[in-house]
Amino acid sequence: MGAKNHRVMVWGLSLLFLGLLIISPSLPAQNFETIASKVKVKTLKNGMKFIVLERHEAPVVYFHVYADVGSANESYGITGISHLLEHMAFKGTKTVGTKNYEEESKILEKMDALYARLRVEESKPHPNEAKLKKMKEEFEKLRQKAKEYVITDEFVDLLMQEGDRAVNAYTSNDATQYINSLPSNKVEFWMAITSDRFLNPVFREFYKEKEVVMEERRLSIETRPLGRLLEDFQAMAFKAHPYHHEVIGHMSDLQAITRQDIRDYFRKYYNPRNLTVAIVGDVNPEEVFTLAELYFGRIPAGKKPEPVRTVEPEQWGERRVVVEAMAQPFLLMGYHRPSVRHEDNFPLEALASILGKGRSSRLYRRLVKEARVAIECGVINGFPGDKFSHLIVFYAVPARGHSVKECLTLIEEEVDRIKKELPGPDELLKYKRQAGMSLLQQMKSHARMAALLTYAEVVLGDWRELFQQMERINAVTAEDVQRVAKKYLIKKNRTIGEIVPRASR
Repeated sequence: MGAKNHRVMVWGLSLLFLGLLIISPSLPAQNFETIASKVKVKTLKNGMKFIVLERHEAPVVYFHVYADVGSANESYGITGISHLLEHMAFKGTKTVGTKNYEEESKILEKMDALYARLRVEESKPHPNEAKLKKMKEEFEKLRQKAKEYVITDEFVDLLMQEGDRAVNAYTSNDATQYINSLPSNKVEFWMAITSDRFLNPVFREFYKEKEVVMEERRLSIETRPLGRLLEDFQAMAFKAHPYHHEVIGHMSDLQAITRQDIRDYFRKYYNPRNLTVAIVGDVNPEEVFTLAELYFGRIPAGKKPEPVRTVEPEQWGERRVVVEAMAQPFLLMGYHRPSVRHEDNFPLEALASILGKGRSSRLYRRLVKEARVAIECGVINGFPGDKFSHLIVFYAVPARGHSVKECLTLIEEEVDRIKKELPGPDELLKYKRQAGMSLLQQMKSHARMAALLTYAEVVLGDWRELFQQMERINAVTAEDVQRVAKKYLIKKNRTIGEIVPRASR
């Protein structure tokens, strides 16, 4: 459970279908329509949406709750709160995770009040150190007292006792998602415990969990050169849009966030209109909908939160960021591109694949196999998220005795080449076939299908979009690939980041 820049590919099912057609052209289109026809949807009166797909191959059910909130929804002062809230969502409720909630809640309120006074004193130009020491000692006593009422990890333990082997969650720039897998006779149990999680959350052990997240930041960013580069690279590439900060948030914000901040954020972004659930496996949709109305229908309706207002403006010139560290050199080069809903998304996916996906890609052949200036290179299309305008990113790790500059020069040559010469039909066919085969394997997974359904419903606007992309994928031509290369891969539209070994300066 943690912050991951996890992206469910928008073109998932579409490319699967395309791959199947390439592998077996005679496969009738009706088969795809059959899959879509098995998807059933119900929106509860409070606005919460449930998407169900029956699959009876095994007596197992996968549950995917998609909260339409990620770090891109955060404002200054509370960066990292989406991820912190994900952690708190496992701390239980008024009945789960506590020996006596009534008494526990009194202590939690005292802790919050004392912490607020402590922060006020710390923020003074000349804080009273003796007073601070006394308050910290009192706070620690309260924390130990509150701990006596906690049943550690009871929420997770209850799920695992009922057969859940996929208890997980992750926060990205775009969303927060919760995942479970249970035997098919435990659907009502999941409904009961999960609805309670969203109806009666208790953010216990809040101050302890803040320390856990701050340590996570130290380990993933502050002590890792690549982590530092990625954070600075994002901040340089996005001057206005909230993609400019990492999912983990800034340390000062993590230190300052209060339990009341968490409550307010939860109330705003975890109301039923902002939650979408996909359930895939051995279930009866009508029974699922009846149980959903019974359990989740109890949650009061709220308003759909306002979308992110800020749009990243046009970049006026190349930007560069350098991180000095005792580490090997590393190159990042990102070009701004539109969101996944834009008509250029599929040509850009093809461009990324041809240039930098896998060992047979143009960049790998040129930089690693032929020139041997790099030990690794590639292209990431969809960084740091893809719900909003984002980046297509080129990266390279220089080989011993070679430099970032050499890698950058060869990458630029390959980018120029695809602008001048159309990619070959074999390259385009290979992209479609590989993407289709890969996603065919993913589609065999109930968990992945649940993820695709929620992603399509929230990000693309309708789960049916998964079944309506094949024509556009089939329509991608070599000319389209060349066109988007010329349009987006231009110098003024890019940000370059590099790790410079400290010893070399």
